[in-house]
Parts: sequence; structure tokens; C-alpha cells
Amino acid sequence: MARRGTEVTLTRTQREALESVLAQRTARAGHARRARVVLLSAEGISGQEIAKRVGVTASQVSRIRARFTAGGVEGLADQPKTGRQDHVLKPEVVEQIEQLALSPPPAGRSRWTARLLAREVKVGRTSVVKTLRAKGLRPHLVRTYKVSRDPQFVSKVKDVVGLYLNPPDNALVLSVDEKTGIQALERSQRPLPLRSGRAVRHTHDYKRHGVVDLFAALNIANGKVTHECKDSHTGADFLSFMKKVARAHPQRPLHVILDNSSTHGTPEVKQWLAQHPRVHFHFTPTSASWLNQVEGFFGVLGKQSLSLTDFPSKAALRAHVEAYMRDWNMHPTPFDWTKPAAAIIRSHKRMLARISRPMH
Repeated sequence: MARRGTEVTLTRTQREALESVLAQRTARAGHARRARVVLLSAEGISGQEIAKRVGVTASQVSRIRARFTAGGVEGLADQPKTGRQDHVLKPEVVEQIEQLALSPPPAGRSRWTARLLAREVKVGRTSVVKTLRAKGLRPHLVRTYKVSRDPQFVSKVKDVVGLYLNPPDNALVLSVDEKTGIQALERSQRPLPLRSGRAVRHTHDYKRHGVVDLFAALNIANGKVTHECKDSHTGADFLSFMKKVARAHPQRPLHVILDNSSTHGTPEVKQWLAQHPRVHFHFTPTSASWLNQVEGFFGVLGKQSLSLTDFPSKAALRAHVEAYMRDWNMHPTPFDWTKPAAAIIRSHKRMLARISRPMH
């Protein structure tokens, strides 16, 4: 006959606490296993049977029961691991590593490295890496940024974001820009295709066959794009494209979001706008082209269509882009703008304050 071992009796509070552990999706496996052992023990189930159900040994069941008897529900929680402590960095050393990583690097260096920090603080490189990871510091990564200095930044952001979030009734909002200098590149050797366990490979060198400039007008309501490939991106090219956009969307008022390129404000363009009052231009702040939604489409185009593709001629590049645009417009994907203008303005003010402070 199986031994029942130590009898376990639970209060209502203890039972609820143990059941709560089992209900937590983030509970540690060992903690949940110990809670289940105690709950089954309280039902009078033998140690051998509990061991079989939970997947532990009978001796482990006995130890868990004894642990609960000695420490209650809290005694079942994971305990700090024992082991060597001589490798643990002192708090002041951790602080020194953090402050050094946040400070300018030594003369002749562009950034701190883990080995350089380890040499400076006189600890092992692995300890430095763990410290940096724990502090969320990654001195090996660099990102570029540019803060707009446009004196009309606030009004332009409110204008453009207002069009995204609350477009005018019976009007179309179009995000327009040019993706210039798309290169027709032909690799010197044929690429090696994708295989199991091996990525696509291509040569680093190539032949240039010229460039193509892509004009695009993204309809923010449905994601469809009116486009045109040209050999240049002059003011005359832009005006020709805008005439095509106006023909593609007749009668309805058009609100066109643009950046501050000089080609968007030539005398010919201004004259055309005066003759077509249903077309309204809305300019993004300087150094803030990210506010133009068509930039997101250009990013998708670059990743899905242009990267790693071989083009033996400009004609091949044009045909490739045309094929992608046909497919895109058959299955368009609009971009949902969610960030309100007030949040963008607050972030801009914080960045201006940061770059205005002197560096020490």
C-alpha cells in the first residue's frame, strides 16, 4: 500500500494563493510544479501518485511537502541560487562601467568597446558585456537623426497630421514625392539562389546601367499609388507628373502633401496651381520628410522590389517597377497614421532642448 507521507492541510487563503500561481501564465515551471504538489497533497493523494502525475520523484514530493510545512506558500517560491560569488562585480565597479560607457571615448577612438572598458576598469570582458546588457547600453550601435529647425514646424505638423487623421469631406489626400536615383545595377556574376540553411548570395561588384527617377502619389485613403518613371526629376518633370495626378483624380479637391524640394515650388508649378484651385499643396517641415506617408511606401518598394535584383538595362528596371506597381494597386495597403500632432510637437521640443545643451 502506497504511503501517504506528511499530511497537508490548507486554509482558504493558502489554497487561493496556490491556485493563483497555477493560473499565472508567467509563473516559473518549478514554482507551479511545487504548488500543484501541495494542492494534490491537501486532497489526500499519496506521494507515489502525485509523483506520477506531476513528473517528479517520490522523494521530491516529500521535500516539497516539508518545504511548505516550514515556510508556507511563500516557501514554495524560487530561492536564490547558491554558488560562486567572487565573480560578481561590486556596485561601484558596475557604476564605473556605466559612467564610462556614457562618456566620450578616449582620444583616437570613435566609441567604447567591451575590451576597452574591461582594460580601463580592470575586469573581464564578459563581465563588462553582461553589465552593459543589464543596463541597456549598446555603444556599438549608432543611429542617425536630424531635428527640424523649421520656424513653422508646429503649424505644418498640425496641418499635415490633421489631413491624415481628419481628411476633408469629399476630398482626396495624396502623399507625393520622388524616389530619385534608382540604379539599374547588374551583378558581375549570377546570384546563387536560396537553399535550405543558406541565404541568397550575390557578388559585391556590379555594372551600372544608369538611373531612373520614380514619382509617386499615394492615396492615403485606400493605399493606391499613381506613379511615373522618368529619366530626371526637374521642375518640369514634377509638373508633368502633377498634371497626370490631376487627370487620374478629376473633379474632386486634391490635398497634396509634399516636402520642400525646390522642384515643388518653381514659377511654372505656382502658375499651374493658380489655374487649378482644386489642388492644394501642404508642405512638411524642413528636415521632416518622415512626415510624408509615401516615404513608407518607398521603403516597402525598396525591400520587396529593388534590393538584390539584377537589371541589365534601364528598360529592365522600368519594366520591373511597372510590374510591382501593377501588383501593388491590385492589392493596395493603406498606411494608418496614429500619432497625434501634439505628441510629435512635444517630442520635437524635447529633442531641440537636448541638442541645445552643451556637451561635457
